[in-house]
Amino acid sequence: MIKSLEKVADTTIQFSAPVRTNSPELQQLLDYIALGASDRDRDRILPFDVVELIRRSKLGALRIPVAEGGGGSTARELFEVVIKLGDADPNVAHIVRNHFSVTERILRSERTERNRRWLKAVADGAIIGLASTELEVKRAGGGQVVNTKLTPDGDGYRLNGTKYYSTGSLYADLIFVRVLVPDGTTAFILIPTNRAGIELVDDWDGFGQRLTGTGTTNFTNVRVERSEVFFETDTDKDNLPYNIIPQLFLTAINAGIIRSVLRDATNLVHKRPRTFYHAVSEQAADDPILQQTVGQIAANAFAAEASVLAAADGLDRLPAAKAQGEEAETAVALETSLNAAKAKLIVDDLALRSATLLFEVGGASTTKKSSNFDRHWRNARTLSSHNPNHFKARAIGDYEINGTPLPQRGFF
Repeated sequence: MIKSLEKVADTTIQFSAPVRTNSPELQQLLDYIALGASDRDRDRILPFDVVELIRRSKLGALRIPVAEGGGGSTARELFEVVIKLGDADPNVAHIVRNHFSVTERILRSERTERNRRWLKAVADGAIIGLASTELEVKRAGGGQVVNTKLTPDGDGYRLNGTKYYSTGSLYADLIFVRVLVPDGTTAFILIPTNRAGIELVDDWDGFGQRLTGTGTTNFTNVRVERSEVFFETDTDKDNLPYNIIPQLFLTAINAGIIRSVLRDATNLVHKRPRTFYHAVSEQAADDPILQQTVGQIAANAFAAEASVLAAADGLDRLPAAKAQGEEAETAVALETSLNAAKAKLIVDDLALRSATLLFEVGGASTTKKSSNFDRHWRNARTLSSHNPNHFKARAIGDYEINGTPLPQRGFF
């Protein structure tokens, strides 16, 4: 839980890089991020300063082993931090979602020279963004057509194309891009965002998650080295078929939003100079109806966090399962993916209900733009709209009834 929004450390925080789970420096970072979150959201102030502080803290290296310069956290510990970050500022939490997803992919791959180089960059503070989606591509039926292409250029390539919904890339040092290679297959590349020919456009206009940099990325004749391409045939890439990290990350942010709603609801009760006309108590803090409402939000926060962390536990079981063979790994991955999908259905609903209950605590005065309490619902609704829940529920039901595996493509 964020400790206080009255006075926190400024950007002179001294980090013992990288920050560790539950370290004092991490709490200082979270408190600082929370301090300006509402104002940034209301006035659409892009959090470049916050991302720079995250870069300095090496927060993005939490999952990298200590021996390789990282924080050495478990998957469960990572998601504990994601929930706290979602509490502090869901925009900032979403900015680093793709960073942790790509980093996890590299971590779970063979330690080739290339992968060690990318992990070293993350351990040094680099932040990774993503550019995968193309609006022109018809996705129904699971097609994977990609129009952003690599063409041969000497001993490397040139990249041309346009991507959309490039969340986090506006703030990133590196960008992970899905591309079409000359042989007609797809691959990923990881290149610096400041390379000539890359244009990052801040054109996201959603009513929630306003600051995530989820805009358009244009690639014009961008030079790409062969060592920067992850081919489908490469042996040093993660072959895990389920996209568990990306989907669970968004659910964890929504769990964090419920925490933030709880804090705002509690503060509202304490600060109310008067209560409702029909209240049974003169003091808002003694009103049983308000106590019940805040209690429900608190229970929602507990259930949401428990659901997310239960799913995250499966990620920590994957290494042992992998050692037992492909069948065991696939079984644990399927179970974890199912748990993550179930958690999304529950947590999204709890987040939206909790954001509404906040206005039952505060009444009409809480609808003022200056309070910006509507940000909780807007952000939760936007996050929930990623891979809509009816698709999740149908896929879970199809598995339970018919044993049909969950989708393995996209950020399901």
